[in-house]
Amino acid sequence: MITTDLAHRITRALQKAQKKGDLPPFDLPAVAIDRPKDPAHGDYASAVALGLARYARMAPVKIAEAIVRRMDRPPYLRDVSVAHPGFINFRLDEGWLAQQVARVLAAGDRFGHISRGEGKRVQVEFISANPTGPLTFGSGRNAVLGDTLASVLEAAGYEVEREYYLNDVGNQMTLFARSLQARYAEALGHADRFPFPEDGYPGDYLRQMGRELADEVGEAYLHLNEADALETFRREGLKRMVARIRADAEALNIHFDNWFSEQSLYDDGTYGLVFNRLSAAGYLQEKEGAIWFKGEKEDDKDNVVVRSDGRPTYFASDIAYVY
Repeated sequence: MITTDLAHRITRALQKAQKKGDLPPFDLPAVAIDRPKDPAHGDYASAVALGLARYARMAPVKIAEAIVRRMDRPPYLRDVSVAHPGFINFRLDEGWLAQQVARVLAAGDRFGHISRGEGKRVQVEFISANPTGPLTFGSGRNAVLGDTLASVLEAAGYEVEREYYLNDVGNQMTLFARSLQARYAEALGHADRFPFPEDGYPGDYLRQMGRELADEVGEAYLHLNEADALETFRREGLKRMVARIRADAEALNIHFDNWFSEQSLYDDGTYGLVFNRLSAAGYLQEKEGAIWFKGEKEDDKDNVVVRSDGRPTYFASDIAYVY
């Protein structure tokens, strides 16, 4: 970048000026390059000389003149000048700017990319709203911010994975499944058999999903036992909500590399493995009917891993996920 290059050139000019005796010895500061408020002053400017006056015990203008005198001129500059009370102004060369058009066109979408990341892998997990309802405006904002961050990291040379973490475990999914079951029964005229949960999800999107499900399977799901019904409506609702969330994300031109299911941590045995290892290492203790994770230091906060009713907490899922 031009600003970085100019800062380096000013630093080298200061070192030369000190070596030649133009300036006394003092520690060199970080050099800032800014855009002038008035375009008539140039394309870039630095006020470094103003900040050095008290260390050099010289007028800022004299310091700026010493910098300009010792500074190597890059081909992209047409003019370098000193302005009262000690600003250094830089003006870009029009011919050099015209040549950059060809570079921009040749590079296409990769113009401005750098290799700082050196191919290191990073993961950006964003949105990750509960799959129990449509995305909100807030989630849409976070979607754009997360995808922009991922794109910036890619442009900086990192290998980026975009991930959506599906919180498809816990009370909210049970309530979501029962809400869908009630809307499904309602669509078939059997609302009395499966009343809507007191704290259920009230959105019209569930009525629509209930009607779609009724059209697809008829009354087949009315005859399931409680456990099978809960799992069936959880699965059917999750499938439809993920499809809707995916469509909303793609409408914003956001595409995830990985849709990670929290439930998979329990299905593939990861949670059980981690729980057993922590228990064997003495990090878990039973207290107040629940199982807690013990911190190693006295001021570490203990966290519940398994509730007193046997259900794992979000903290338990987080441990398994990181593992």
